[in-house]
Amino acid sequence: MTTSLTHPATALVASAPAAIIAGPKVKLRRNRIVIEHPDTRAGEKLLAEALGAVDRDALHGLLGQLAKASAVARKPDQGNLSFMISMLKSMTPKDSLEAMLAAQMVSIHVASMRCACRLACTDDVPQQESLTRALTRLARTYAAQMEALNRHRSNDACAITVQNLSVQDGGKAVVGHFTQHANLIAAQPNLVDAVTA
Repeated sequence: MTTSLTHPATALVASAPAAIIAGPKVKLRRNRIVIEHPDTRAGEKLLAEALGAVDRDALHGLLGQLAKASAVARKPDQGNLSFMISMLKSMTPKDSLEAMLAAQMVSIHVASMRCACRLACTDDVPQQESLTRALTRLARTYAAQMEALNRHRSNDACAITVQNLSVQDGGKAVVGHFTQHANLIAAQPNLVDAVTA
């Protein structure tokens, strides 16, 4: 599938951080994944850092899995693979767990879009129902993955929101945002003591 960039899309790409756009490209050649860079080792290192892979084996394992997930008609698809790698890079995984979860997320997204395309192209009611169920499950899975990634990145910090607060005459209340980490409660700057009279 070929897409052309319109003016707003070009502006979006132009405004993206250079770290996301820069970096070696990956090409499929004769059932092999080739990292396009003048220095193969340097290209592997740059791509591994961008994808959150800890070593060469992790990088090539992740690329192989993405290539399989990119398949169209049982053959890896260059366009899908490039898209998936670009999205994975934009998520900037910080460790192996984030890299694996991000790879699953882009794969679920691609599967969701394939399912949505099939749903849009069918008039068969039983097939529409089946595709709707599949699309719903994929969307729920993606949402659960987003939640898991956010939890992992926040180190399982639990956010508590107090909506109603009563302060009696002469009482004090601290107003602001609080975070709790490992039995330590720290107030963020710009907190205000509110005293009621």
